[in-house]
Amino acid sequence: MLRVKTAYDLACEELAAAPRRWLVTGGAGFIGSHLVERLLTLGQEVVALDDLSTGHRGNIAEAVGASGAPADRCRFVERDIVEPDAAVEACRDVDIVVHQAALGSVPRSIKEPREAYARNVDGFLNVLDAARHAGVSRFVYASSSSVYGDSPDLPKVEAHIGNPASPYAATKRVNELYAEMYRLSYDLEIVGLRYFNVFGKRQDPDGPYAAVIPRWTLRMLAGKPCRIYGDGKTTRDYCYIDNVVQANLLAATTEAESALGVYNVAAGDATTLNELFALIRSGLAEKRPEVGSAEPVYEGFRAGDVRHSHADISKARERLGYEPRWTLLEGLRSTLDWYAAL
Repeated sequence: MLRVKTAYDLACEELAAAPRRWLVTGGAGFIGSHLVERLLTLGQEVVALDDLSTGHRGNIAEAVGASGAPADRCRFVERDIVEPDAAVEACRDVDIVVHQAALGSVPRSIKEPREAYARNVDGFLNVLDAARHAGVSRFVYASSSSVYGDSPDLPKVEAHIGNPASPYAATKRVNELYAEMYRLSYDLEIVGLRYFNVFGKRQDPDGPYAAVIPRWTLRMLAGKPCRIYGDGKTTRDYCYIDNVVQANLLAATTEAESALGVYNVAAGDATTLNELFALIRSGLAEKRPEVGSAEPVYEGFRAGDVRHSHADISKARERLGYEPRWTLLEGLRSTLDWYAAL
């Protein structure tokens, strides 16, 4: 029985038939390197811009190698988006911009609010304005579920947001405001994607601001305790990286004018921290039986953390054709295999 082609299948076929030149900011980072890999696989030409403050050259090398593409189809530019001329240089002769560069992490933004503003607002505006002057056909950018802030509504719907609970959330909300203003004032085609807890291979497990899945995975494998902030009943909507790549390519290629705007990108399921811990533990125990006895250590709630996060993805389904192909369990299996092999 033949499988019906999805909107994503058709978008990939279209790209493969008519290659374009892309700029991926944050291209040496976790999400950015996966976008670079997929674009190269589809025969595209890619400029990857990254200052390597949180990204890694190894991610670019792995992305190029995994794609099987000639190395000269990916040009790496080591510059900081806070420098306006860096964005101008990177946008030159580019058709589509996929903006992923940012200083992530709610706790980090609370500790370093000025740095978060410089990278996430000044840097964003530099890339946005450079894209405008370069005449790009589409600008896709990463927003965040953090913009929902203190809104108690569940699931989260794009039109109903709350007050930001952290400097990071505030910077992402400012991004959305500037993006909409540029769309209306300069007739620039812009699509924003509100990511919900993205995970997958190449996500950095080290440092005080590492995401929970890689951090817990490496600590369990090392026999070290894992911290849960709060009572473990906090919920998140975990989205595997390949789903995020799909959403970006759909946002970049859709021809429907009504598709411009902001979308939730998630799996559409809520999982508690306690449930996530149990899933990671059981998945790793299949490879390392000693992990099966691991128990979490509970600490107090962290400032700026949102209690519950669960996305309504119906808008992305209807207007972009987005359909997450990977569930949390499927994504975890792939992710745990990758970390266990390190």
